[in-house]
Amino acid sequence: MKHYLSIVILLASVAALAFGIIELFELRFEAGDVYPAYSSLRSDPLGTMAFYESLERFGGFAVRRDFSTTNRLPEGKDTTYFHLAGSIEEWRRVPVATLKQIEQFVVEGGRLVITLFPQPVNSSRLRNRVNAEKSFQDRWGVDFQIIDLKSSPDAVYEPVPVRNESGSLLPGTLDWHSGIVFTNLNEAWKPIYTRGNNAVVIERKFGRGAVVIATDSYFLSNEAMLKDRQPSLLAWFIGSSRNVIFDEAHLGVTEAPGVATLMRKYRMQWFLAGLILLAGLFIWMNSASLVPLHTDRAAQDYIAGKDAAAGFDNLLRRSIPTRDLLATCFNEWKTSVAQTGKYPADKVQRVEAAFQAENSLAERNRNPVQAYQTIFGILRHEKK
Repeated sequence: MKHYLSIVILLASVAALAFGIIELFELRFEAGDVYPAYSSLRSDPLGTMAFYESLERFGGFAVRRDFSTTNRLPEGKDTTYFHLAGSIEEWRRVPVATLKQIEQFVVEGGRLVITLFPQPVNSSRLRNRVNAEKSFQDRWGVDFQIIDLKSSPDAVYEPVPVRNESGSLLPGTLDWHSGIVFTNLNEAWKPIYTRGNNAVVIERKFGRGAVVIATDSYFLSNEAMLKDRQPSLLAWFIGSSRNVIFDEAHLGVTEAPGVATLMRKYRMQWFLAGLILLAGLFIWMNSASLVPLHTDRAAQDYIAGKDAAAGFDNLLRRSIPTRDLLATCFNEWKTSVAQTGKYPADKVQRVEAAFQAENSLAERNRNPVQAYQTIFGILRHEKK
């Protein structure tokens, strides 16, 4: 009973530990702070999950996330692709081949929305950086500059107002949380919002689609959905597409195919559960018998040896039949008497007479125990 109780306690402890670990991971992943800022998997103020789920649940859009590492865009027809919180360095280094692929996606009717990670002030690294590759600037005719935002006494950067210059039915002004502005714009780009004389949101047509670039990402965040939601602006960014894709791979959230991925793909979860159950039964079978222990009746006919005398007794019980026990003992005794001369001749004769009397009886009438006691009585008083 104690053995089974220890097993039950062990299993309960393992289950409690597994439950605690799962709960801990669920709490972390529910908050989403394990994901990068502006990820659609993040539910805290820095994420964009609210925007993603609102499109999925209430907007009637086909929404999905792109975790692939192939660096290839989907088919552009009727698709809006969100590339959120990119960096200036990332776009300044983008190769020409990638720009051509983007243009092909847009020409087919796609809409690419690029937003930059909000950077409130310039940094010496960015100011002094020498950029050898100018494919983005030369091919698309756009570059970046940072105009510092003012900070309050508590070291919080204050947003600046930007104006609608598009003539579209969009909010007249917005609070902009980034110091990045566009410079050296090609005439093909249309300014949508400007900060003074510098554009902060621009759009350019390519065939049947368009590329939209914004220097801020705050307006898509969960915090903005609560405090400063702009539905008309969000709808304009999506355009007329019914398929919306959020790029997570460039944020470092990728899906590497492995055994677990293949098992989910081919729905082998129950097969794995069966293997775990089989392994558990195997361990149980080897720790405790599934059937009652076999009782051997012959095991009751001898004594398990514990020392030399008990082992000899056990050997005799298994080797000499009961009916031959008295005769065997008598023969061994007689041999030892002949060698030692321990007993007088008359006692030896009386012992032989008692043995012969017992041995002459029919087997069913013999009483070896009584004969042994008779012989023992004769030999009790030893005399040489």
